[in-house]
Amino acid sequence: MTTEQKNFIEKIAAAVNKYKDGYNIKVASPIIAQAIIESGWGESQLAAKYNNYFGLKCGSAWTGKSVNMATSEEYTPGVHTNIRDNFRVFDSLEDGVKGYFEFINYSRYANLKGVTDPETYVKNIKADGYATSSTYVSTLINAIKSYNLTQYDNGGSGNATQPEKPAASAGKSVNELAQEVLAGKWGNGADRKNRLEAAGYSYSAVQAKVNQLVNGTPATPQKKSVEEVAREVIRGKWGNGADRKNRLTAAGYSYSAVQAKVNQLMK
Repeated sequence: MTTEQKNFIEKIAAAVNKYKDGYNIKVASPIIAQAIIESGWGESQLAAKYNNYFGLKCGSAWTGKSVNMATSEEYTPGVHTNIRDNFRVFDSLEDGVKGYFEFINYSRYANLKGVTDPETYVKNIKADGYATSSTYVSTLINAIKSYNLTQYDNGGSGNATQPEKPAASAGKSVNELAQEVLAGKWGNGADRKNRLEAAGYSYSAVQAKVNQLVNGTPATPQKKSVEEVAREVIRGKWGNGADRKNRLTAAGYSYSAVQAKVNQLMK
């Protein structure tokens, strides 16, 4: 875990523990995991610019500020559909976390109240229709375990000693993992990245091997200019948030350079 990731967890955890008891929510770890996964460690545009760390859409009841953005849904397992939708906008990280609790205060999420087991919370919120990803439950549980997030469930500060995570669990080679990726075992996009890293593997190494197996040669150098790719991003071709970052990186582009150009073009 990097220093930036640790700081992100601490900030989200502090806000979660500030508000959760007021909504009769008893666990913090699943919510912190959701923030990690939904916002790509706070680096997605929706999180970094609009303080929406949980992918909260507007819905008919929302009367606050909003932004229309591209996103990907998995209505059918394994089939990703690109759409545009309106998302809630918040003024700060703390407002964004409070907004999450207001969102799950609807009656459809009543089964989250009073739950003390993180895994049960995750399964319930998935069953309630919060997310369409077919691997949402396993991805969140892996994040909870990998980053020792249960230490925050009782209002902890996160100073507990965390076990060192091996570079590669289960002893599988990069080639074996790449073959499993091609067989569909590790999901797609941001979900794939999160699951591989949660299991202790190097996403970049595995993805590079996947590209090599698919193409028969190492990934070819990028052909399009940063501005061309940025305009494709604006048209919705490259997805949103962490998914966009993963897809651009896997294709050999610099996410930071492309995103900077997107921000420049959108001004």
